[in-house]
Amino acid sequence: MGSLSIWHWLIVLAIVALVFGGRGKLSGLMGDAGKGIKAFREGLKDGEHQDAAAKPLPSETEKDKAQS
Repeated sequence: MGSLSIWHWLIVLAIVALVFGGRGKLSGLMGDAGKGIKAFREGLKDGEHQDAAAKPLPSETEKDKAQS
């Protein structure tokens, strides 16, 4: 009653084969996830540089001076 039957071991082996089997599927998925995170971070950095280069909007006092 306390030990696992042959069916339990077959199910465990099937799950292990799906996760770790054949040309490193798990490592391939983790590599793709890492590339996605890296691209996301680079996109955030590009957005910060573009915002810093943009000119700030003129204040209300500057608008009033321009109209006078």
